[in-house]
Amino acid sequence: MKFAVLVFPGSNCDIDCYKAVEETIGEPVDYVWHTATDLSAYDCILVPGGFSYGDYLRCGAISRFAPVMNEVAKAAEAGKFILGICNGFQILTEAGLLPGALLRNNSMKFRCHDTSLKVVNNKTPFTTDYSEGEEIIIPIAHGEGNYYCDDETFTRLKQNDQIVFTYSNNPNGSLADIAGICNEQGNVVGMMPHPERAVNSLLGSEDGKRMFTSILNAWRDIHGAASVR
Repeated sequence: MKFAVLVFPGSNCDIDCYKAVEETIGEPVDYVWHTATDLSAYDCILVPGGFSYGDYLRCGAISRFAPVMNEVAKAAEAGKFILGICNGFQILTEAGLLPGALLRNNSMKFRCHDTSLKVVNNKTPFTTDYSEGEEIIIPIAHGEGNYYCDDETFTRLKQNDQIVFTYSNNPNGSLADIAGICNEQGNVVGMMPHPERAVNSLLGSEDGKRMFTSILNAWRDIHGAASVR
């Protein structure tokens, strides 16, 4: 299974994502620059956190127009796995690959600490190695993580089981404590917390590791290969 880690000017969690793949599941992984126009070689695309283009305008509003995002949209439509983390989540919403928007934290402060999440949907390719309702510890680091959508969209999220993670103690004012969502097909997930920073107990938690094993197992299930469960 081949992973791509996108790199935009201002990305600062690309190395974390690369190392998480390399050290937790040992699959091939490449950095892919934002000007790339072909992602056909990759099975999973990671859109990392950071401050792409300095967060000028809105977070993710400029990255959304990068050439590589046309390829991300094609990959999503083809059913490939897309994971947007923090700024990556913001980029996916700006690109219309996920519904809703990320607003300023209600405290108007940057929040950077461990947080407890509840696994609401463990049926996505990213969460099958978790139990439904399980609480996990994943760190956050964001100033604009306050998820918002209109009532109609929120109703669809609930009806289609698109809410993947919620905060146990809401750190940012996010609607219904939402920490992560998926598209209707389940192959695109965006989340504000950083699973790539929770893959080893030395980091304070290894609860994020199972996101990467889930992705690999989902891909192996599709291709008839042995899982790592």
